[in-house]
Order: sequence, then structure tokens, then C-alpha cells
Amino acid sequence: MPDYHDDLRLAHVLADAADAATMDRFKALDLKVETKPDMTPVSEADKHAEELIRGHLHRARPRDAILGEEYGVEGTGPRRWVVDPIDGTKNYVRGVPVWATLISLMEAGEDGFQPVVGVVSAPALNRRWWAAKGAGAFSGRSLTSATRLRVSKVERIADSSFAYSSMTGWEEQGRLDGFMDLTRACWRTRGYGDFWPYMMVAEGSVDICAEPELSLWDMAATAIVVQEAGGRFTSLDGVSGPGGGNAAASNGLLHDELLGYLNQRY
Repeated sequence: MPDYHDDLRLAHVLADAADAATMDRFKALDLKVETKPDMTPVSEADKHAEELIRGHLHRARPRDAILGEEYGVEGTGPRRWVVDPIDGTKNYVRGVPVWATLISLMEAGEDGFQPVVGVVSAPALNRRWWAAKGAGAFSGRSLTSATRLRVSKVERIADSSFAYSSMTGWEEQGRLDGFMDLTRACWRTRGYGDFWPYMMVAEGSVDICAEPELSLWDMAATAIVVQEAGGRFTSLDGVSGPGGGNAAASNGLLHDELLGYLNQRY
């Protein structure tokens, strides 16, 4: 199996640079925020963080392609870095500390591009999570000071903790009834949203989570962290990986039942 240690170290360097930039503007009274064509916000910090990451990658990995939320695709080839400079921009611009920079390296294979390295860095929470293919998932502030992540062993939906983002998307897709049935069947539900539920699945503090509509940059880094922690990360159709436009993540034991609820149509 390939060794991705150097790529993982680089991803941490990229996250360090992004953390410094985003924290410098977090809660700034003069923060500039615009509305994109899809009606979602983008701040000057989003753009600056992605520019910094791209600049580092141009120097360190000039042959690799880059896909970022703010500036699109650049380059071609079998290796592609996928970047969300601030996942949770709405939180960021309102001063809520639940946001993160997501950085992933994806490689082309028989099943298309799949993540092989992922770093999720949430500096306002003073937390960071990461994983590399075949090397496990970890949380800590550095590669040398880290704790191995393991998903939970909860086996029944009735005993599970379910995290989600909002109900709007489920209603738009005609999946709201199944979603509501799931919330009633679970032991506990919380609307944490964005990257955090997936990291809690990887840590074992949440058992299942799902979102009805996402982009690749929302999922590439979180997917490999969940998978390397022993969990499953699929689309709502059950296809493994972050390429399906939506996500379901679990400890693995509850995954089929999770998908069953969310695919109920009335």
C-alpha cells in the first residue's frame, strides 16, 4: 500500500496556514461578506484561505490538480487536492465557532477518485482530525500528539445518537417522513451540522449522521476520517465514498438501517 505520510504532513502545513488566516479575521467587525449565485455566503477569509492553500500546493505539488470551493478546478492528473477553505461559513460570519478547513488528497482508481488523505481543522474549537489510507484516523494538535479514533459499537437504532444539519433539504427531496421516523426511533438527536457530526461519528460520540445535499469539497476529508476510524461513509444510495452529492455516515453496524429510513418515500 502506498505511503501517504509526506502528503499528510503537507496537509497539516496547509491547515496551519489556513488556521492562521481564518482566525485572524474571525469575529472581525469589518469582515467582508458577499452572496454567491447559489445564495450562500462567502467571506474574504474563505477566499484568502483557499488562495494560501493553492499557493502552497503550487510550490510543493506542482503536478497535482486542485479543486476548491471558491476557485474551481485547476490542473489534471491522477492526484487531486480538494479544499473547502471554511466549511460552515454561515457560522463563521455570525461568530459561531463551529467551522473548519477541509483538505483532502484524492487519487484516481478503479472506482474513480477516492480520498487517500484528509485533514479537518477547526481552530476556533482548538480541534483537528486527520486520516490517511491504511494508516488509521487520529485527533490532536499535531502528528506527534494524537489520539487514535474509533467509531462506536452501538448496534441498535433505539440506542443511537443521530446528528443532522437541518430539515429543509429532506423535505425538498421528499424524504422528510423517513427522516422524522428516524429521529423518533433514535435515543438522541442533535442538529450539529457541517463537518462536526462526521468527526463525532469517527470519535464514537455520535453513531449516525446524514445530509441530503452536499458538494465533494464538503465530504472528501470527512469521508476518509470516518472510514479510517472503522465506520462507513456512503451516499444515500449506498455508494461508498464522497461522490454521490449527499452523505450518510455511521459506525457501520447501523448503516443499512440508517439508509433504510432515509430512503423511505411516501
